[in-house]
Amino acid sequence: MTDPRELLLAGRADARRRVGALEREFAQLADAASAGGTDDEHDPEGATLAFERQHTAALLERARSQLAAIEAALDRVRDGRYGRCGRCGQPIGDDRLAARPAAATCVPCAVLSVLAHGTGLVSAGRNHGPGGISR
Repeated sequence: MTDPRELLLAGRADARRRVGALEREFAQLADAASAGGTDDEHDPEGATLAFERQHTAALLERARSQLAAIEAALDRVRDGRYGRCGRCGQPIGDDRLAARPAAATCVPCAVLSVLAHGTGLVSAGRNHGPGGISR
């Protein structure tokens, strides 16, 4: 496996660039919306500006979240916890880390988390053990 720290540092640089670009884009959209007394409700261009602002805000939130996940992964590298699931303590797995270097959980725990947040049927705090996912 490639050095995780190098992958994470490159990902952090990309995420910082993305956050900066989206912050500039959001500021430009805010300026455009305030210029000329744009009335989003009655101006034909207003709905477009409002949509673009919301879309850019959502992209910016996601980019900031990704940056935070990368920073947390770099902390785990420094602390010697990188590659271990933050929920069950089992190894995350090289394939998952290759696909998602900032992953904090193994696949079974990630599935449990999605199920728990998506349906409320699964307790995300339960340990899945070596046999797979348990309910």
